Order: sequence, then structure tokens, then C-alpha cells
Amino acid sequence: MKWISDFSLFMVALVWGATFVMIQNAIDFLPPLSFNAIRFGLAGLVMLLILMLCKSQKTFSFHAIGYGSVLGLCLFIGYAFQTVGLSYTTVSKSGFITGLYVVFVQLLAFALLKIKPSFSAVVGSFTAALGLYLLTSAGEGDSWNRGDILSLFCAIAFALHIVLTGKFTHQASVLMLTTVQFFTVSILSFIGSFLLENWRTAFQVSVLMKPSVFYSLLVTSLLATDAAFFVQTYAQKYTSPPKVAFILSMEPVFGVLTAYFWIGERLSWSGVTGSVLIFLSMVISEVPIFQHFFRKKAG
Repeated sequence: MKWISDFSLFMVALVWGATFVMIQNAIDFLPPLSFNAIRFGLAGLVMLLILMLCKSQKTFSFHAIGYGSVLGLCLFIGYAFQTVGLSYTTVSKSGFITGLYVVFVQLLAFALLKIKPSFSAVVGSFTAALGLYLLTSAGEGDSWNRGDILSLFCAIAFALHIVLTGKFTHQASVLMLTTVQFFTVSILSFIGSFLLENWRTAFQVSVLMKPSVFYSLLVTSLLATDAAFFVQTYAQKYTSPPKVAFILSMEPVFGVLTAYFWIGERLSWSGVTGSVLIFLSMVISEVPIFQHFFRKKAG
């Protein structure tokens, strides 16, 4: 069962990484907030159907609604920044910068939950900072832009979501939390679309039925949202948190590989070096190899 859970998480990382290109293609026709409104609305409807079929009164509580709304707000900020950021930066850079959430989880856990970060987490943070500088500042075409900044805020929002999820899942139904947060993201995205985007054009049937839009919505709502969140939660029963984080840190790698094979996107050597350092920082921050080294040395 353990290898099945690891393979399932591997597939989650693959789906999340692959959707970077799909989303970037879709937002050429459907504005970012409008895209997220429909994506999470569809995902929420599927979860609501599952919730109703469960017929369990224990799943409903006002605490779950409150906690789910907070988690939904974090997800809304994260996906809004990620999707809008893809309008200004490349798939490769967005994927790797977003992947920094693995490092930020350690920092936010210390700030909010007083969980002291490990030595490896500190080393991982400095490694990530250096990698981020090389990826976004060095070389023509890799300069810092608004898309990179939005992707960085996206990573922070996702990290906050992970930290709060770890706290809230012990106080409310996971199924209810997931349903509420999906609808929260959808509602906030609809509001943002009406206020900031040309929603009259965005929600036309002719736009929604374009293949690049229709299939992106279908894949991201059913696979990258409903199935991915369910699989991640279920698989964590059979493997350790560091291993989960390590497997999911492959997401930005899959994002770069997908961009390379699908749309021929390239990075400069400084960008490649920065990407490698960011990936190493994610591995270092979650696998306590440095503590093991110093414990062994001290013994």
C-alpha cells in the first residue's frame, strides 16, 4: 500500500505541474479570475454531491464553514496570484517560484504555530533565496517581473494554506472543509471577475467551448482540484510528511518539463542553475539530512 500512495502523490505532482501550461494557454481567451471562478465552482459542485451522498450529519458544523472559508481565502489568493502571474512570466519560472511554498511552510509554522524550524529548513531557505535570485534576476529574459512577484506571493499563500489546513483538519470534517473552501474560491473569483475583468466577454459560450479553455477547465477542476486534493489527503495516511513534501516538490520540475516538451520553453544557464538550487532547497528543507549529519558527528 505504501508504494501505491507514493505513486499516487507522484501523479498528483505530475498533474499539478502539467496544468501550468494548460492554464497559461486557457487564459489567453478566458481571464484568470474568470477561469478560477469556473474551475473551483465545478470542483465545489462535485464535492457537494459527494458530501450529500455521504448522508452524515457529523460533516456539517459552523466551525467547518468558518475554517473552510479561511482556507478558501488562502487558496483564492494563491491561485489568483498564480494564474494572473502566468500572464506576465514563463511557465518554468512560475512553477519553480510557486514551489517555494515547501520552504515557506517551515517559516510560517514557526511564526504561527511556534514550531521551531530545523537546521535543514534554514539552510534550505538560504539556498532558495540564492536560487530565486539567479532564476529571476540574472541574464536577459530572466529579469524580475511582476509575474515573478505574484508567483512569490502565491507561494506564501499556498504555504499558509498548508499550515492552517494542518490545524483545522483536527477540528472539522475534511470533506466539509474541502467543499467550503472550493466554493469560497469560486465566489471570490466571480466577484473579482465582475470588478476587474471583462466578464461579459469572458463567460460567453463561444469562449468557454474553445478546446484550450474547455479541456483546461475540465482537467483542472476534476483532476488538479477534486482528485488531487483527495489523493493527497488519503495518501498521507500511508507515508511520512517529509516524503510527501519531497514527492510533491517534483511539481515545478514537471512544470518545466511540460513547458519544454509542449511549448518549447527554454531557460538560460543562470535560470537553470537557479531552478536547480530552488529544487534542492525544497528537498533540503523537508529531508532532515543535516540534523542526521550533526547528530552522527556529535555522537
